[in-house]
Amino acid sequence: MSGEHMQIGEVAARTELSLRTIRHYEETGLVIPSARSQGGFRLYTEADVARLMVIRRMKPLGFTLDEMRDLLAATDRLDSGDEVPAEERARLLDRVRHFEQAAQQRVADLRTQLARAEEFAATLAGRLTSGTAS
Repeated sequence: MSGEHMQIGEVAARTELSLRTIRHYEETGLVIPSARSQGGFRLYTEADVARLMVIRRMKPLGFTLDEMRDLLAATDRLDSGDEVPAEERARLLDRVRHFEQAAQQRVADLRTQLARAEEFAATLAGRLTSGTAS
């Protein structure tokens, strides 16, 4: 399917993003449809879907649209197939490394929050089982 195009509805189903969200990401410049049909419909490729999946994975970790744009710009440059000078490549890889470390920290923070939430839910369940609500 690498050369085939998908309409926005199929992309929404594949990415589990709403049409409105995909359009918002287009308006903010995070993802641009690869083509338009003769009727003006947005057409997307597998690369566009992959880009949307990166955005979808960053969103629950609290990354801003600007941070998403920054990471995507770095990975776009690294993946461009163009010759990237060593100094620029090192800078881009440092940028990606920064995002990887930030993502790891945010995942750890979410695990802590989840553990606290599970403790709270267990406390409530215990109170219900014992018949006391105080």
